Amino acid sequence: MKTQEHSATNLVEVSIYFQQAVFALIVGLCLFSIISPPIALLLGIVVVNVFGNPFIDFNHKAITFLLQFSVVGLGFGMNAASAFSTGKEGFFLTIFSIFSTLLFGFLLGKWFKTDKKTSHLISCGTAICGGSAIAAISPVIKSNENQTSIALGVIFILNSIALFVFPFIGHQLDLSQKDFGLWCAIAIHDTSSVVGAANKYGAEALQIATTVKLARALWIIPISILTAILFKNKNTKIKIPYFIGLFIVAMLLNSYVPKIAIIAPHVVGIAKIGLTVTLFLIGATLNINTLKSVGVKPFLQGFFLWIFIAGLSLTAILYLA
Repeated sequence: MKTQEHSATNLVEVSIYFQQAVFALIVGLCLFSIISPPIALLLGIVVVNVFGNPFIDFNHKAITFLLQFSVVGLGFGMNAASAFSTGKEGFFLTIFSIFSTLLFGFLLGKWFKTDKKTSHLISCGTAICGGSAIAAISPVIKSNENQTSIALGVIFILNSIALFVFPFIGHQLDLSQKDFGLWCAIAIHDTSSVVGAANKYGAEALQIATTVKLARALWIIPISILTAILFKNKNTKIKIPYFIGLFIVAMLLNSYVPKIAIIAPHVVGIAKIGLTVTLFLIGATLNINTLKSVGVKPFLQGFFLWIFIAGLSLTAILYLA
């Protein structure tokens, strides 16, 4: 098993066995719900920069699996009728926010003279669902590893900030559970941080945020097709987020199969633990090299685009909804 490639940036040089022991300890704290999702994310950032990440080669696959598993598990704690009503309410706001974000992202990319493909990946990641959208769009535009890594770096950095900032702002503005859930789903990039922030705010916010965010994630498909046309790449395969279908099945089972109520709370509990571990692993990708590789212009594009969609969606929710 390989150690982290750029171990020279670690503050403390230790053996791979010590790195593994530290990782195992923190994962154990997550499994026993001793630490919250935001703390898990913070510990991931600290650990990777102090000691390094001994599992860097497996991090991305583990994050993808655990996030999808956790989202499906959360479906066992949701009511289908309520979720459908929420999704319907957020539908037009979702469409408006996606296309306004893509347009403003395009303009910002021109303004900052960001690489065209990197700019589009940042815009799609902000507009739809963070890292998942970037992973789906990157093969469509045939971006290289550097372009994809920069876009992911921007999204993950801002994502991590959102997990702490959004609940604070929500409480300062005294947002209702419904309004905060909608705002999270629209304005936070990645599903992991959406669920983490909403879960911190309350159970109703969690249900609303998860439902609207997953409905939003389905826009990966039409945006991928539109991207293929814009980048004149007809021979491309579109990635479909199949786990969203499993989430819907879980929600339907919880709503219409009474016996599921016996195990549903336990499944939801395991899903929340899975989310905590996911956020720790996401934090463990944010080493100093990630921050350096992003660059000033792509980061500024991502930051201003994020501020734009956060401000626009909050205004729409408070005054137009």
